[in-house]
Amino acid sequence: MWEESLRNFGLIIAAFMGVSLILAILLFVLVVQRLRKLDIPEDAGFGETLLYTPLALVLFIDLLDFALDFLAAPFTWAILDRLGLKALRNVFAFEAFLPFTQFIPAMTIAWFAARFIGPSAVEMPTVID
Repeated sequence: MWEESLRNFGLIIAAFMGVSLILAILLFVLVVQRLRKLDIPEDAGFGETLLYTPLALVLFIDLLDFALDFLAAPFTWAILDRLGLKALRNVFAFEAFLPFTQFIPAMTIAWFAARFIGPSAVEMPTVID
């Protein structure tokens, strides 16, 4: 009985992860053109970068993080680096390797906090490139 419940729970989690991966890919395809037009200052910190970033991008990051767990870090690192979002890249890489944080949409929460509380509320210390 216990094994069957555990297997069913695993299948449910795997299904959610699969759906998250499909949604992440769809979101990225839908917003890729919009992301290329971002004009973010070079010296922008994490909070200021979030103000320029569309919600769809942070949703994509959180969905990919949930779907791929710690394996999302290299993919997201490359995507954010290519888009010139180094402030987001550094913070996401740190968050991606923290255990048991994949269920928490950290980037989405930070995006809303930057919008409604202010960018200084989510500002992170500078990380060396």
